[in-house]
Amino acid sequence: MSDNIKHECGVVFIRLRKPLEYYQEKYGSALYGVKKLQLLMGKLLNRGQDGAGISVIKLDPEYGNRYIARERAKDSNAVAAIFERIDERYKSLDTIKREETAWLKQEFPYAGELLLGHLRYATHGKNSIENIHPFLRQNNWMSRNLVLAGNYNMTNVQEMYRNLIDLGQHPKEISDNVTMLEKIGHFLDEENQRLYRKYRQTGLDSHSIAEKIKNNLDLERVLKNSFKTVDGGYNMAGLIGDGNAFIIRDPNGIRPNYYYYNDEIIVVASERPAIQTAFDLQVEDLHEVKPGCALIVKRDGSFEEKQILAPQKRLSCSFERIYFSRGSDAKIHEERKELGRKLAREVLKRLDYDIRETLFSYIPNTASTSFYGLVDGIYRYLDKYKREALIKLGGNADPEEIDRILAIKIRREKILVKDAKMRTFITQDKDREDLVGHVYDVTYGVVRPNKDTIVVVDDSIVRGTTLRTSILRILDRLSPKKIIVASSAPIIKYPDCYGIDMSRMNEFVAFRAAKSLLEKEGNGDYMNEIYEACKAEMLKPIEEMENKVKMLYDRFTDSEIEAEIGRLVTPPDMKATVEIVYQTVEGLHGSCPNHLGDWYFTGDYPTPGGNKVVNQSYIYYMEGSDKRAY
Repeated sequence: MSDNIKHECGVVFIRLRKPLEYYQEKYGSALYGVKKLQLLMGKLLNRGQDGAGISVIKLDPEYGNRYIARERAKDSNAVAAIFERIDERYKSLDTIKREETAWLKQEFPYAGELLLGHLRYATHGKNSIENIHPFLRQNNWMSRNLVLAGNYNMTNVQEMYRNLIDLGQHPKEISDNVTMLEKIGHFLDEENQRLYRKYRQTGLDSHSIAEKIKNNLDLERVLKNSFKTVDGGYNMAGLIGDGNAFIIRDPNGIRPNYYYYNDEIIVVASERPAIQTAFDLQVEDLHEVKPGCALIVKRDGSFEEKQILAPQKRLSCSFERIYFSRGSDAKIHEERKELGRKLAREVLKRLDYDIRETLFSYIPNTASTSFYGLVDGIYRYLDKYKREALIKLGGNADPEEIDRILAIKIRREKILVKDAKMRTFITQDKDREDLVGHVYDVTYGVVRPNKDTIVVVDDSIVRGTTLRTSILRILDRLSPKKIIVASSAPIIKYPDCYGIDMSRMNEFVAFRAAKSLLEKEGNGDYMNEIYEACKAEMLKPIEEMENKVKMLYDRFTDSEIEAEIGRLVTPPDMKATVEIVYQTVEGLHGSCPNHLGDWYFTGDYPTPGGNKVVNQSYIYYMEGSDKRAY
């Protein structure tokens, strides 16, 4: 994705199922869990580079000893900063204490059995330390403490906030983080109170009741009460102070989630390759928490997967497959190649099947896998062309003619190179734009001036800003005849509200293209018709709302929007012709058949809150507001 879009978050959960002495003896360290947590978070750095946090809980602590530890840091080096602080604290201990597992268990904050890690992208500008996961709700009752972290966005935060007020709470802010912490915390309190009353009736004293609660906490009940009114996408992990834990996934399976277990450990992470690398596993060794289910881990180390919410149609985020997740996942790697292969036919048509005068490349590096798929698709055509051409030559063909046909090759080069980030004191917009235009550099000498066409593959085109201000200008220096930018993703038309930083209509080049087409038709007033339709929808119950922004895109074909996007992203002084080629939605579904979440392309949101968000986003645009729509 050549545009800078922040997105997603990464979550890691670890439950050690043996005493710490076991890991000291077998692996040489009582901090085995911390080391694995660091490795897993390092493998998920692609999911969050604005901040990170960890939390550790100890089982069966002595009274008066702290049993919940938390470390958080912000900025791009947050993960390194956290584990450096832990390492410094560990190295400050004398050698004897480092080897005394019993002492570490009681005194060293990070020698615990439950570990939770989080990597964060600040999707809407709030990146103070208070906004970094995990979040902590504290209480003197061990089983009322809650640590929460996740990859989630909720579309109905306002409604849930009002529900908390109705319950008698006074939340400190309106955010999905605070709301979910307090919502789950409320029902955790209720569950504690229910069990307290139950055991009090049997004559047990308070100390005995507290012990009974730890071993009989019904997290399934807590989660069913907490999530029955939640609208959004989520992969959320929670630690209870007594050693119980849960990992819950939304009913549509929007956000990803994988886990592995053996007799030593239970580990959950947002991406499969992270676990595979950390524990040397094969794909078939891992599992997914099913949509609408929770992995409930009890304080004795046993676990069950429980159905918390009725599963809905599986609509896992396809952007995870296109761009967000690491391409080292075996299945994602093949899906991205297939996305490229499915572009081949349309690219060939745009080239008028002229391979000899075309140079193929990609930008950015994450588009390389789709690029390889495109090349595979072009080779399929080329093999067929060569076979048919050789057959036509007949049995007495001229060897030179045969060699000429066999010599037809695909020319592919690494043509664009992204330089390190440049910082500058320049503040004038014109000069700053000129600097941005030099973020990329080119490989000189590989394009034949005024003769070759350049085809570059991109993951997706969201704003089109980088194309216009940088990439196309730089490629034009090589004097190509034409530049074709092929997006392995379909046209992004609608906001996301489940974890990606794409929430405002005017951020999308497709929206600007549709608006431009309306203006060319002289139908600018149609924008007001859509505005009124969106406002009317907002008066309906949320479950009856429809996406009225579809009215805008339904007036035009994708080909018309595609062509207008090409015009909008072309700098005014370009010499080469520019064309944009997008993946089709059908091509996307064919490439990623188990991940059909496509609302940013089609406007078909998996939850009612999505329709509310898209209508609100359009209303805000028309009213000149830059507010977040959820």
